[in-house]
Amino acid sequence: MFEGHPKGLWALALANTGERFGYYTMLAVFLFFLQDNFGFSMGTSSTIQAIFLGVVYFVPLFGGMLADKFGFGKMVTIGILVMFLGYFLLALPLGAGTVALGVMALALLFVCVGTGLFKGNLQVLVGNLYDEPKYAAKRDEGFSIFYMAINIGSMFAAAAALGIMAWMQAEYGVSKADSYHFAFAVACVSLIVSIIIYYAFRSTFAHADRAKVAAKGATEVVEEQLTPAQTKERIICLCLVFAVVIFFWMAFHQNGITMNQFAREYTATSESGFMSLFLSKSFSFADTRSIWNLVCVILVVYGVLNIFQSKTMKGKLIAAALFVAAGGVLVYRAMTVEGSVQVEAPIFQQFNPCFVVALTPIIMLVFSALAKKGKEPSSPMKIGLGMLVAASAFVILLVGSMGLVSPVEQKVALEAGTATLVSPNWLISTYLVLTVAELLLSPIGISFVSKVAPPKYKGMMMGGWFVATAIGNFLISIPGMLWDKTELYVVWGVLIAICLVSAIFIFSILKRLEKVAK
Repeated sequence: MFEGHPKGLWALALANTGERFGYYTMLAVFLFFLQDNFGFSMGTSSTIQAIFLGVVYFVPLFGGMLADKFGFGKMVTIGILVMFLGYFLLALPLGAGTVALGVMALALLFVCVGTGLFKGNLQVLVGNLYDEPKYAAKRDEGFSIFYMAINIGSMFAAAAALGIMAWMQAEYGVSKADSYHFAFAVACVSLIVSIIIYYAFRSTFAHADRAKVAAKGATEVVEEQLTPAQTKERIICLCLVFAVVIFFWMAFHQNGITMNQFAREYTATSESGFMSLFLSKSFSFADTRSIWNLVCVILVVYGVLNIFQSKTMKGKLIAAALFVAAGGVLVYRAMTVEGSVQVEAPIFQQFNPCFVVALTPIIMLVFSALAKKGKEPSSPMKIGLGMLVAASAFVILLVGSMGLVSPVEQKVALEAGTATLVSPNWLISTYLVLTVAELLLSPIGISFVSKVAPPKYKGMMMGGWFVATAIGNFLISIPGMLWDKTELYVVWGVLIAICLVSAIFIFSILKRLEKVAK
């Protein structure tokens, strides 16, 4: 599963891990920063976040065009430097006045431009590594591993943001509004780590920084020649996929809008027992109820898988030891847990990247087994299945919301101390299923783009993937605006309908997409 991939994959994945850690550290608290620091309403805050998410994923189109002309590596380097300036400005505690608003707007612009130059072009480099014939069959696997690795950074982001904020408030008396700036400072540090990794191991992927990939000692890969008609058909098919991607990200990124608000207004504010091990806001190696318990869960999963997958007895014994050690830690902590922990809304965002890391090898194993039997679904089929799974994720929230009052009524009840709150398990279950959908759609979709995109337009078409993401992010404010105007079942029902219609559409053009992917 992890064998037979180009060395450059690991370097690029780790460089992206650092960048994503910074991005999601900032994003985990940004909505609440707008509310607590500037006093914005939910509607205004969600609109600002939607605009930011839209722009940050739209700019890669232009970043890809520049890379097609000037080189992918150059744009990656410039991008990470510009991003650093953006996070640095956000880290400055300037208050809530006009100057602070202006600096925040400039910072967000820098983050958007930097991400646009960095993210898509880094993924093109990954795709170029798999243009070599000996790696071509492992393209989907490679992008799944890449996606899993970068989510390791995302997994720690929410805990890091909440941990540094709580520490500054408790130890130094920093106000809650000002503590957000220290979370943004963490993002600056993560980018420094990212650029160090990128340049320290650049020799492993430098050969991928051009249209024609040629590894040292290998025969140069001949650029695929397409007729104008073939080029047009590939671009049309990619655009059809992008249309579906729009609505997936519109639904998925509710994790920062309506799902985040559901966590804050409808979810129990404390938890005891086994689940409390995973809901603490602390970010400490010594804390028995922290993100590190999620790491133990991941190690248990990897231990079990490698007991059966390892080809050597030594490998099986190491996997068994890993399983016993991580499992033992979890059992001990579960048996000794006492009291309850305070549950804060942003902490739920750590579950998605954790599930990505844990579930990726399982899904890869399933598809590998199907491939051996000649029954592995095509990439477009996986995308369609992903939309169906996404719909089922919001069905969970719909069921969990039954009997709950509208958001307007809930705010009144919260102020009166009479609000009905639900178990955190509803949100955790939703994140679990939504992550499966993400793994069926996102890494597979990116792999599909890298394979189908005409050679001369690789950067631009990878940018097109992010433009679709950007449009989806612009649309995330629609459920946010519905939040204070309707019942909960309407909000979740809209998202379910969007996912189902998208799945039907992708299945209706499945044969056309599979034809260009051959």
